[in-house]
Amino acid sequence: MDAQAASAEAAPGGDAENPLLAAPFKERAAKALADPDLKLAIDRTTRTARQKREAAVADWPGFAEARALAARIKDHVIDNLEHYLSEFERNAVASGAKVHYAATADEACDIVVGVCREAGAKTVTRSKSMLGEEIGLPHALDDAGFRRVETDLAEHIVQLAHDRPSHIIWPALHHKREDVAALFRANHGAPPNSDEIPDMVASARRELRGSFLGADVGISGANFLVADQGSVCTVTNEGNAELTTTIPRVHIVTAGIEKLVPALPHALALLRLLVRSATGADITQYTTFHCGPKRPGDRDGPEEFHIVLVDNGRARMIEQGVREMLRCLRCGACMNHCVVFNEIGGHAYGGVYPGPMGAVMTPIFDGLEASRDLASACTLNGRCQEVCPVAIPLPTLLRGWREKSWAQGLEPQTQRRFLGLWAFVAHRAPLYRFGTRLAMKAMRLFGGRGGWIRSLPLASGWTRHRDFPKPAAKTFFEQLDDQAARKAK
Repeated sequence: MDAQAASAEAAPGGDAENPLLAAPFKERAAKALADPDLKLAIDRTTRTARQKREAAVADWPGFAEARALAARIKDHVIDNLEHYLSEFERNAVASGAKVHYAATADEACDIVVGVCREAGAKTVTRSKSMLGEEIGLPHALDDAGFRRVETDLAEHIVQLAHDRPSHIIWPALHHKREDVAALFRANHGAPPNSDEIPDMVASARRELRGSFLGADVGISGANFLVADQGSVCTVTNEGNAELTTTIPRVHIVTAGIEKLVPALPHALALLRLLVRSATGADITQYTTFHCGPKRPGDRDGPEEFHIVLVDNGRARMIEQGVREMLRCLRCGACMNHCVVFNEIGGHAYGGVYPGPMGAVMTPIFDGLEASRDLASACTLNGRCQEVCPVAIPLPTLLRGWREKSWAQGLEPQTQRRFLGLWAFVAHRAPLYRFGTRLAMKAMRLFGGRGGWIRSLPLASGWTRHRDFPKPAAKTFFEQLDDQAARKAK
């Protein structure tokens, strides 16, 4: 996390064990909507991200072509996944790496914990990885008795707060600067002298530097897995990944199988899109390719290099019709531009991945019955698809979950009856026109100053947190008829 993200002012986030996370989505969303500080923090960070991305894309005339190429690269890998897995494993092993396969989150954690134990590890450093969060690796390391140190600044904040990330790029988005300073004062051996960003960053650097130097095992994720080299690419802005992966005796990589690319030029093509979409920069500060353990004559590097390739539902994405989600670069652009995420933040989604991408992926991990409300909360305005660097049809995928939920009878009966009534009326034009005309006239009776409705019967779910626009004096069909009449004259 950079200084801008560290300074984002928001309300303190809930504890990772907060029972609210097990509450229904609507309850979580209502709590978030009632928190004005959270909305302010989200807006400050995501607005800046949107502006920077827009400027970066405007300065790149070939963006559309690069985006189409990226989608083709990812689709090609998905279509030939077994081939590239075999090629990557062969080349990684040839470089001295040890490759492990994990079908589930538990298997992946067991492998990592086992490697740490074999290494006799006491301190384990970890650079930011959404795959690690997805499989529950932080908890697994804690439960196994290792001293776990999160080295990304935002993840360090989240760890000290016994919290969970609320954004895949800015995990500590929901914490106020003053709260971060209080955390550092309570937990750092050399706490910051003030609440100013430079002081807090310096305090974190002092606190983490000893852990970097004394760690037995370093764990990272991967932005790309290059099949023809057997190499792993990491992308950061702080340099913490390089310190995490270079100094310890053992380096463990945990990566989803969808991170594969055929060759280095494909990784570079995707990298240009990833960085611009995530932070609006031309290139990130640190882009590193790791290829096996330290060789004779190398001045630094790990003695052991392990790569854990994780499925954990990715094969099911293909089977259940959301294969395009495997294109995802984890840039966060979809949530930065999502009107729902910008109102409720990341924790309200309940899963590891928030925003539109989370609404598509969470049913794979947690089941549709437990997460069907996520797809229903989407407005389907399509903005997420417009900004996705690999053109994932997110609204289409979300509609697909809605259709499956309806087909499986997961909606409450009251909702099904209401929609049935609406369908009955909508299929009868005269009745539909009469109903909309009557409804609009009734709604206008509740209109206040400025053309907004502050309270509306049967719509408290909306007006409890925001005003409703006062409808026009005439319905769409009435205005259309008037226009046709004027043209006929």
